[in-house]
This record gives sequence, C-alpha cells and structure tokens, in this order.
Amino acid sequence: MARQLPLLLALICVLVGPILLRPKGTDIPTPGEKTVVIITPHNESIRHEFGRAFEAWHLAKKGQRVHVDWRIPGGTSEIGRYVDSEYLASFQNYWTGKLHRPWSKLVEGSFSNKKVILGPDPAKDTPEQQAKRAFLDSTVSCKLDLFFGGGAYDFQQASAKGQLVDCGFLKAHPGMFGDGPGQIPKLVSGEPYWDPQGRWVGTVISAFGICYNTESLQRLGITDPPKRWEDLASPRYFRALALANPTQSSSVNRTFEMLIQQQIQEKIADRSLTPTDEKMAVSVGWARAMRLLMKIGANARYFTDSSTKIAMDVAAGEAAAGMTIDFYGRFQSEAVRQPDGSSRLQYVNAEGGTSYGVDPIGLFRGAPHPEIAREFIEFVMSAEGQKLWNWKVGAPDGPQHYALRRSPIMPMLYQPEFGPLRTDPDVQPYELAKTFVYHDQWTAPLFRQIAFTSRVMCLDSHEELREAWSELQAAGTPGEATALFENVSAVDYTAANGRIREALSGDKIKEVQLAKELADHFRSQYKHAAALARAKR
Repeated sequence: MARQLPLLLALICVLVGPILLRPKGTDIPTPGEKTVVIITPHNESIRHEFGRAFEAWHLAKKGQRVHVDWRIPGGTSEIGRYVDSEYLASFQNYWTGKLHRPWSKLVEGSFSNKKVILGPDPAKDTPEQQAKRAFLDSTVSCKLDLFFGGGAYDFQQASAKGQLVDCGFLKAHPGMFGDGPGQIPKLVSGEPYWDPQGRWVGTVISAFGICYNTESLQRLGITDPPKRWEDLASPRYFRALALANPTQSSSVNRTFEMLIQQQIQEKIADRSLTPTDEKMAVSVGWARAMRLLMKIGANARYFTDSSTKIAMDVAAGEAAAGMTIDFYGRFQSEAVRQPDGSSRLQYVNAEGGTSYGVDPIGLFRGAPHPEIAREFIEFVMSAEGQKLWNWKVGAPDGPQHYALRRSPIMPMLYQPEFGPLRTDPDVQPYELAKTFVYHDQWTAPLFRQIAFTSRVMCLDSHEELREAWSELQAAGTPGEATALFENVSAVDYTAANGRIREALSGDKIKEVQLAKELADHFRSQYKHAAALARAKR
C-alpha cells in the first residue's frame, strides 16, 4: 500500500488540481448551462465585470443562462506558450490518428510556421506545405474558445500561425470599421486596430507611461514628478524603480519598445532623410535607447515577473515609480483613492513616447463553443460592453464593483455628452494618438530581441550594473569609466538583426549560449567601469 501511495496522490492531484486552480470566485456551471472558455491576461476586475455583464446580457437577449470559464495561466508570453503546446498535441493526434501519417520533426516545425507559405496548387506542396495545409484545413482545437486581451502583436503572431480564425464579426458589422466618422480605423498612430481577415478585432485602447507615488517622491526630495522615459534614468531614482522582466510580459516589453521608438524618432526629427540616412538614424536611436534602458535598469529596485505588480508596489511605497501600461496605473490609483478624492498613486502617459494600441479579442481554430464565443465578441463590441471599460461604477450600463479606467475603442463614446459618465473624461486617445506614430518596420521584427537584450544587459547582470552605476555617481561620472559603462556595441542594431536574431530563431541551445556570453560580457564591463570610477574618487 505504501508503495502505491505516490501514485494515489498523483491521481488525486490530477483530478482535484483543475478545481483548486480555478480562478477565485468562478462558479461551476449548472447542468444545461452553456459555457464559453476564454484565456486571458486580464486582471480579476475585468474578468468579473465582463463575465457578470455578459451572463446578464445573454440571459436578457437569448433567455438562456451561460457561464464564462476564465483561464489565466499568466501574461501573454505564458498564454502563447500554453496555446502552442495545446495545438501541437492536438495536431499530432490529428496527423497520426486521423490522417494516418508519420510524425516527424519536419511536421512539428512546419504545421504552424508562419514562414511556410502555401502555393495555389496543393498537388505541388512540399512536405512542409502539406503539414501546414492540413492544419489550416482542419478544426484542430486547443480546447479554448477565445483569446481576450494582450497586444495586437500577440494576436498577429497567433493569426500567422493559423491559431485564430475569422469570427465573422467584421462581415456582420461592416459599418463599424473604416475611416469614416464614428468608425473604428484600421490604423491609429501606426498601430493596427483590427485584422482585415477578421481573425481579431481591437476591443479597448492602451498606452504606456509612468506611475509614481507622490509620498515616495516627497521622501526622496523629488519635487518634479517624472513625465518622460528619460526622467527615470536620473540617479535620484537609484534603487527606487519597480520594473518587470520583459521576457515574461509582452506589455512590459512593449513599454521598452516605446522607449526605443521615441529615441529613434527624436534622432530623425526635423530632418529630410534619404533611406540611407534613416537607416543610420534608426541605428543611432537604438544605441541611445539601449544606454537609456541600461540606466533605468540600474535604478531598478528589482525586476518582478508580473507586470501587474509594478503599480501595486508603487502604490504600497515599495518603489517610488515604475514603467507600466496605462490601465494598471489608473486602476491601482483608483484602488487607493481616499474619500476626499486624492490618491498617492498617479499615472501619466510618457510624454511623446507612447503609441495608442489595442487589446484585441479573437476566435480560436476548433473552438468547442463557437456560437457562444461569437456572442461574447458581439457583447464586448456592443455599446453595453464598451461602456464597462470607462464608465463610472453604478452609471447606466457601467460596472457594478470596479472602475476599470480603460479607453473603449468605440469612437462614439468620446462624445461630450458622455463625459459625466466616464471615469477619465479628459482622456481622448484618438486625439492623443496624433502626437506619436509607431513605425513597425523599425522595431516590430525585433520584439523578441528587445526582451532578450534587456535581460542580458539589465537583469542577468543586475548586481554588477547597479554597483557600477553607484560608483559612477560617487565619482562624478568620470569620462573614461562612463564611456565604458555605456558601451552597447555588443547589442547594437546590427547585432540585434544579426547574431541575436539568429540565436532566437528556434535553437534553444544557441539562445542559452548567447545569453550566457552576453551576460558575462556585461558583468565584466560593469565591474571594469566600477573599478575605473573608484580609482577616480
């Protein structure tokens, strides 16, 4: 019996684990109740308000009760890995079980590979194309209905892999989308707002900026709150910033990308450039951004694994300021608001340094409950669903418990008559978006490289980075030591497009080897810079 006990315990974990891991407050569906399964990085307040409101909306419209089953494995990076693994297992079963074909590494690496392009004639398909065509012609499932939340980049990647399919919403509501008055534009500040093939549609608008604690700034003697990304590189914030690991959070990595875009744009500003000049300016702007990220990283008190924790810790006084997506900052500011209306946590969009992108929703291939899933999309994009994002608690069609403080994508809701009902009536994203244009050709292909570079330059070598920064300040930033400290040639634009891109192309061994090499390089560089600075004191 004792020898069987481990097996018995493992069986109990398998049976009971999903119940124990179900999000707090989730009810078990009753017999006959329809369900929609949604994977999301959205926080509990968004899940609560949209789950509650959709269930009520569906009951009123259809006369039938439904249940929203939320799945929350983590941020969008974790979601991507989970969905990939589910489709891999399902397609392998389909390929070998239904199609009776032998499984191989070639099939595994091809069926959802966005680089495999299909030709017009299936008879001429290569083995790689055969695998991908079989996947795209199938209803292979990841056992999820909807992907809700995260940035457009994540949805573009999932679409390119064939994981998301046309939900039919654009075709059913063509008047909602376009460049006419009251329509949702295809592009805003260089950011895509919906997929022309209908595989995803933006639901809410997001920007990036800085949250700060007014009481903490006062203790540090900082009288001018941060407004721009460069402000966070000031030595006044040494050991006072809350940052998160960009390799574990797409929103944090997007924040870093916004900083890079701003540095490139400022290099290009007010110049008439040839294509060669622009390429040079992009390279110089990238290097300036790397040096800026290095200094901001040196000021970090820590790098958390959760982007939601940044605003929470700043509100609690664990850090003075942090880089965050807008709704985390605004929501946490609301959470600590005093009865007199004041809040110690403030949020500002980074001045001249953020685009206005969307958090989309999309239907998964092989969704087990496609009818209810489409109805959920219909609700989210309706006036009732859109009002949940920014209406005051208790306002008509507004949230019941949480002021979400996000910007709806529906342009009509920014009309003046709705101002008194909104939590942020002064936030006009479609107007603010005119101040910044995102150029995807500069940095979008390097999204993974940005996270990787930030990690080796700031996280893996954080102890040495912080020590060198401290020594430089104590010595008055002597020239030779400072120049060595700021040397980013190992991760410049050429390296990002070359050896770093190659290492991240799928070979994990190469990725680990390069990560160690670069982390060791920066540790040595920071130690040498610290020693030079100490010698000047």
